[in-house]
Amino acid sequence: MRIEIFTDGACSGNPGKGGYGIVMKVPEKNYEKRFSKGFRLTTNNRMELLAVIVALEKLKSTENDIHIYTDSKYVADAINQKWIFGWIKKGFKNVKNPDLWKRLVPLLKAHKITFHWIKGHAGHPENEICDQLAVKAAQSDQLETDTYFESQQNGGLF
Repeated sequence: MRIEIFTDGACSGNPGKGGYGIVMKVPEKNYEKRFSKGFRLTTNNRMELLAVIVALEKLKSTENDIHIYTDSKYVADAINQKWIFGWIKKGFKNVKNPDLWKRLVPLLKAHKITFHWIKGHAGHPENEICDQLAVKAAQSDQLETDTYFESQQNGGLF
């Protein structure tokens, strides 16, 4: 079965309040789900990457053909240009967001995934929905803590 995952991240300030938005679709079953979450202090790249991770973690089976659509060159290029393999070999040394990349690696191995880069803010319907979800999540009164990022901002003190 084909599953289409559309993701986006948003940040008000960089770093600042951020959020992600996800639209997951199973076209042959006319099925769709949406997810979002906001964080009090994070970066846009972290939200773009976290959206992909959270979507993949929600999948109940590894037997599906997964297509991820992202407007993040950071995420798409890391996979499609195979940068991630070099990062893995180097233990993610000097790579930003190592906690999230390390969380993504087993998901990449478990699923058959094709990453597609799409131009953001160009009228792509699902990308626009994801953007709206991400922005709304970032503006929420109930923001979560991006623990790894905040600990790095404070010199790793907690």
